[in-house]
Amino acid sequence: MAGMQVSRVADTERCYRAVQSRDRRFDGVFYTAVRTTGIYCRPSCPARTPHRSSVAFFVSAAAAQVAGYRACRRCLPDATPGSPDWDVRADTAGRAMRLINDGVVERDGVAGLARRVGYTPRHLSRLLSEEVGAGPLAIARARRAQTARTLVETTALPMADIAFAAGFSSVRQFNATMAEVYACTPTALRARRRPGGIASPGHLRIRLGVRRPFDGAELMQFLATRAVPGIETVVGGTYSRTLTLPHGPAVVHLTPGDDAVECALEAADLRDVGAAVERCRRLLDLDSDPAAVGALLEADPLLGATARQRPGLRVPGHVDGLEVAVRAVVGQQISVAGARTVLARVVATYGTALEQEPGARREGLGSTFPDAATLAALDPEALPMPRSRGRALVALCAAVAAGEIPLDRSLPRGEVRRRLLAVPGVGPWTADYILLRALGDPDVFLPTDVGVRHGLSNLGVAVAAAEDASQAWRPWRSYALMHLWALAARRPARTTPRRSS
Repeated sequence: MAGMQVSRVADTERCYRAVQSRDRRFDGVFYTAVRTTGIYCRPSCPARTPHRSSVAFFVSAAAAQVAGYRACRRCLPDATPGSPDWDVRADTAGRAMRLINDGVVERDGVAGLARRVGYTPRHLSRLLSEEVGAGPLAIARARRAQTARTLVETTALPMADIAFAAGFSSVRQFNATMAEVYACTPTALRARRRPGGIASPGHLRIRLGVRRPFDGAELMQFLATRAVPGIETVVGGTYSRTLTLPHGPAVVHLTPGDDAVECALEAADLRDVGAAVERCRRLLDLDSDPAAVGALLEADPLLGATARQRPGLRVPGHVDGLEVAVRAVVGQQISVAGARTVLARVVATYGTALEQEPGARREGLGSTFPDAATLAALDPEALPMPRSRGRALVALCAAVAAGEIPLDRSLPRGEVRRRLLAVPGVGPWTADYILLRALGDPDVFLPTDVGVRHGLSNLGVAVAAAEDASQAWRPWRSYALMHLWALAARRPARTTPRRSS
């Protein structure tokens, strides 16, 4: 249902069929509003299916709220996975939605958001209203309400602290919004929380919704293989890492399950809760549409058998575009293990040490990744890598620090790729790997990658035919790439260096 306009009759009929079957695959893709009750729900809401003439459909929770509907307290529609449309389309509306979810409106206002995506505030508001059904302020308001609900239900913080942490300008605005969105006071919401759901101040436990099937085990394996000592660990099926957020550092622990990811967050500043959740969703590709991906790849004559063996495979993203860029440059022409060693030295030397708090779960997590300005000021010859690669790394970090290459999804992917390739020492593999993991491009293919070549070889595809073969996998070539890397991992260990993927 990618790119659907809910106002079309054909699409509204498809929506209603999804509601009748309580199809969880469409949670977050659209929202069902019931005119007789004034409530909006996720498609899988367990309540009795409303009559067809009583429902309307919206492409965002914010649009339903603007139309006067309040969130269902039974199915919590604001806790659904995000729409996969934004990453597939990567248009202005999609880029703006991701930035709003990261808290840009709260930090920089609508003018700052518009500046990042290259439009005037008025034009951006009109565009989002047409595409999403709500302007940037309404979308940001819905996000604030969701963050506030999370804090109300998972902490014992005073309501005034929650109001400002979630981004509200006053307690009065907070109370009014919560009453309008949830038809419930914050105090009543807190009374509904699950036993054992309360964490200590600054420590939250959040369930991140996913669409099934979801292959969390393969995600953990991918991240464990590339975990950089000092900032990442994978222990017992839980991935932990440090984060650099707008208002301070944080540590997150992510444990995948069948239908959700348990997120334990230690934040220095609760204003960063929304940004942390959004970045964790990007990291684990939780807004993906596995049904659409599987329908294409599982029917493919080349990749079908492999895709059917690994339903719900995700493309690991990242929490920090700069870190991905540095990893990509460091990983050129060396092994994954070699890249980890170099990156660990960079973190140990130039990263910022975390202050250890009593009771904090930070085994092996001592630093945050160094920022662009710090790395841009280094002498390339002092870096633990060949001089040419060191020069490329410093030049790339300088461009990021100067704002010439934004890696926050604010620019079109093609423009970011063009600017990356303009940096001496950054080639197509490096640029495309950054698009894959930092910008969430679902249609990246790396025909020169050694792991991809090995995977294609297992399928009987010649290297020279790789690009042609990949055309059948559009627009999901990034997911095909993950299947090829998984195939390559079955090969016997090699003693010669390979490009780090």
